[in-house]
Amino acid sequence: MSDIALAQSEVEIAACFDLVVQLRPHLRREEFIARIQAQQAQGYQLAYRRMGSKVVAAAGFRLLENLAWGRFLYVDDLVTDAAHRSQGHGDAMMNWLMAHARAAGCAELHLDSGVQRFGAHRFYLARRMDITSHHFAMKLA
Repeated sequence: MSDIALAQSEVEIAACFDLVVQLRPHLRREEFIARIQAQQAQGYQLAYRRMGSKVVAAAGFRLLENLAWGRFLYVDDLVTDAAHRSQGHGDAMMNWLMAHARAAGCAELHLDSGVQRFGAHRFYLARRMDITSHHFAMKLA
C-alpha cells in the first residue's frame, strides 16, 4: 500500500536520502538531515511516498507569497525513483501537491526544471503545466 506523508522525524527524513540523491547527487548522507531541518526552519516541507518500506517519490516544497503570483506552492525538489517511474507515483505526488496547495489557499503551483531534464518536461507538459519563464542564475563565489 502506498501513501504520502510529510517527513518530520529524523528517521523519516533519512529514509528519503537514497531517493533525493538521485535528483541532487552532490548531497552527502551525513549532512542530509541537518540540511533538511535547516530548510524546514524556513518553511520547507518534504513529502514522500512509500511503496512498502521503500520511498519511491518525494517532493520538497514551500508555501510562499509574492507580488507576481500571490500565494503559491513552489516545488524545490521533485523526484520519482528511477526504478519505479511510469507507475503512477509522480502523478500521485503531483495530485497531492495540488490538493495541498489548494487547501493552503494557493492560487498557483510553480517549479523550475533543469533544461536537460527532458523526461521531467514531458511529465509536466502532459499534466498541462505551462512553460512561463526562463530562470536565470549567477554564481557569486
